[in-house]
This record gives sequence, C-alpha cells and structure tokens, in this order.
Amino acid sequence: MAARRSPQQEQERERSRVPAAGNDQVHSWTLVTSQALDAAWRVAKGSVTLAVSLLAAALCYFRRLHLYLGRRLKWWIGYLQRKFKRNLSVEAEVDLLSYCAREWKGETPRARLMRKAYEELFWRRRIKCVRQVRRDNYDALRSVLFQIFSQGLSFPSWMKEKDIVKLPEKLLFSQGCNWIQQYSFGPEKYTGSNVFGKLRKCVELLKTQWTEFSGIKDYHKRGSMCNSLFSDALLEYKLYEALKFIMLYQVTEVYEQMKTKKAIPSPFRLLFTRETSSDPLSFMMNHLNSVGDTCGLEQIDMFILGYSLEVKIKVFRLFKFNSRDFEVCYPEESLREWPEISLLTENDRHYHIPVF
Repeated sequence: MAARRSPQQEQERERSRVPAAGNDQVHSWTLVTSQALDAAWRVAKGSVTLAVSLLAAALCYFRRLHLYLGRRLKWWIGYLQRKFKRNLSVEAEVDLLSYCAREWKGETPRARLMRKAYEELFWRRRIKCVRQVRRDNYDALRSVLFQIFSQGLSFPSWMKEKDIVKLPEKLLFSQGCNWIQQYSFGPEKYTGSNVFGKLRKCVELLKTQWTEFSGIKDYHKRGSMCNSLFSDALLEYKLYEALKFIMLYQVTEVYEQMKTKKAIPSPFRLLFTRETSSDPLSFMMNHLNSVGDTCGLEQIDMFILGYSLEVKIKVFRLFKFNSRDFEVCYPEESLREWPEISLLTENDRHYHIPVF
C-alpha cells in the first residue's frame, strides 16, 4: 500500500503544474496569432494578385483600344484628305536635291549617275526646285501646257490668224481628210461620225483657257488658276486631246506643202521618212491615237509639239548625263524668237518641270 503524501509534497506538485499551464497558454496564443497572420497574408496576397491581374487586363484592353482608335483615325484622316484635297496632276515645288535623295538611294551605277545629274542641275544650271508631274501617258503634254499657262504665253502666230475651233471641219471639207473619223481620244478610243463635234469642243476649250491665261498679268493668280485647272481630270484630258489634234493639223499642213515641193522643217522630213508615219493618216493611226492610252510622246513628237505651239522645249535628259544628248531642244533651231520652256526626264518617258 502506497504511502500517503504529505501536505508539503502536494503543494510542491501544484506549484510545478502552474508554469506548465502558462506555457501551454503562451503557445496557444502564438499559434493563433501565426494562423491569423497567415490568413491575413493569404487574403492580402490574393487581393494583390487580383489587383495586378485586373490592372494587366485593363492595360491590355486600353492598348488594344488605342491601336484600334489609331487605325480608325488614320483611315478617316486619309478618307477626308482624299475627299477634300485637290488631286493636283502637277504638284507643288520641292527642293531638287531633297527630291533626288528621296528617289535615288543606294550605290547602283544608275543611282550614282542620277545624283550627279541632279547636282549638275542644282549647282550649274541654277535649278533649285522641281514640280512632279503625274506619271501617265499625257505627262509630256501636261508638262508643256502647264508652263504655257503658268507663264501666260500668248497664242502662236498662226493661231492668231486662224480660228482654230473650225480646224476639224476644215480638214474634212477643204482638204478631204475623211479619215479623221478614225481619230481616237486616248483611252476612250472613241471613233465615229461625232468625232468632229468632240474635237471642236476640245479645241474650243483650249482656245478659251489659253486666251484667259494669257490675259492675266498677275503671276500668283495664274498659279492659283493652274492649280484649279490641273486638278480637274475631265478638263485636262480635253485640253490634251486638243493639243494632239493641233499636232495632227500641223502635220497635215506640212504634208500638203511637201507635195507641192515647198521646203519643210527638217523634223517633218524625218517624220515622213518613217514607214509608220509616211503621211498624216499613218501618223495618226500608228502614233497619235496611242498617245494618252498606251504610250506618250516620242522625241519626234516633241519636235512637232514645239513647232505647232511655237515654243522651244528644252529637255534635260538626266540618264544621258556627261554626253552631248544631256540637254536637247525641240525644235533644235526655232524659226523665230520663240519662248522657251524646260522639262527634265529620267527615261524619255515621263517628264517633270524644273523651277529655276
């Protein structure tokens, strides 16, 4: 039988139990605090993660919205520019060397040749700017007519003596050129009995416009009118067809002189020696009808144009730099003191307007 504990032993046992209970309580509070902090961290971490995710989603959305609005704004700007901006076929002046640097980059032999040719024009020929002309099969006619109007040049002497509006009928009734009904209006390819009526309207427009421009003394007003005229494609093409007909009329007149053994200018002799242009009909069918449609003016045509309009057309042929053909005139020797206009070309197909 176990001995009975004394009261002193019982008291010591109770005192030993008190610290153990206190340690358990401290441990319990520490555990609760740790669990609370863990829970709070998980909640905070989840909130931060959610906030970051929402922020990333918002940034991605606004980035896509910005790109979409940018594309739409660019489209609308382009649309409004196309709708309200004049579509000029002869552009405003730009610096010659800047244009050259933009068009002829790289180190190919042709690019180096073109840069040297443009530098020659800038430094030695005093050409500081260039007007770009729309590249189509009318651009030679456009370049010449633009300068005639912008400079306010007067009618050729022979036009002052004749009513050019009546020239289509004159060819038919006075000279029996019934083949004129096969005349083609550039890409329109119109032929038929109404050719005379269409040609008459074209020539009448040319006469009216030329008279108006030559009567204006203010250079800036002529420039403003040119910008207006050369942004109207329909009027432009009528003027170019009138110029083509004027060339055909002159070829027919000179051909009649040649048949009577009269002396004729040398470019026309060269024209009539070609099998494809031995007479006015073949010249019209094989060459003139294609102008504005599938081809532009050839060099021999430039002679005829200069002769018909009584202007000396000086052309800088940049691809012929450092040769005797770099600068040519159509015609080479004008019969009188004709006014001079200048063009530049990189290939004898498309022309631009130099500005001195």
